Amino acid sequence: QVQLVESGGGLAQPGGSLRLSCAASGFTFSSYAMSWARQAPGKGLEWVSGIYRDGSDTYYADSVKGRFTISRDNAKNTLYLQMNSRKPEDTALYYCAKGASMVVAGNEPELWRYDYWGQGTQVTVSS
Repeated sequence: QVQLVESGGGLAQPGGSLRLSCAASGFTFSSYAMSWARQAPGKGLEWVSGIYRDGSDTYYADSVKGRFTISRDNAKNTLYLQMNSRKPEDTALYYCAKGASMVVAGNEPELWRYDYWGQGTQVTVSS
């Protein structure tokens, strides 16, 4: 069955860097776009970034553009999110998600376009 397992979250000070990972299994990872989404305390789930199935195209929400970098290693079935210049408002539970079909490109912020989600990894940015 499809499994997505996030890791790499934690507590850190503003301005630092952190890399999240998402280990995928149970499907042909290289055939699907992937995305990261987050849920801040008291708020709804927000799409953050997406990547095309071969990694050739990447997409970002305005709130993280220029600070976060999404990437993938199809040989390792792993998705990454490099978080730089972190801000307190980046505090959230971060999820990785699989595109629901091969038509999904990764630039779609509509969360219904993603059919499997990990359990999330908590990122807290605080001084």
